[in-house]
Amino acid sequence: MKFYVYILRSEKNNAFYVGQTKDLAKRLEYHNSSKARWTKRFQPWVLEHFEEYETRTESSIREMNLKSLKGIGGKLEDIKAHKI
Repeated sequence: MKFYVYILRSEKNNAFYVGQTKDLAKRLEYHNSSKARWTKRFQPWVLEHFEEYETRTESSIREMNLKSLKGIGGKLEDIKAHKI
């Protein structure tokens, strides 16, 4: 089973959201639904980047790493190139 770390961008205010999941399409759909608690205020969300991992542990570590970055939007190109 694959696990994904993803970065979403709000089209409403250009905010970023980092998360992890087993089902990327379903999770994006959730973030853009009325069921989402925090993210519904900033809908619609678009997928900016994702990475695939073999284990939940690996994806959790990467998610925590990305969440620790300040100004993730300015670093997105380096993240996509796996320099960060």
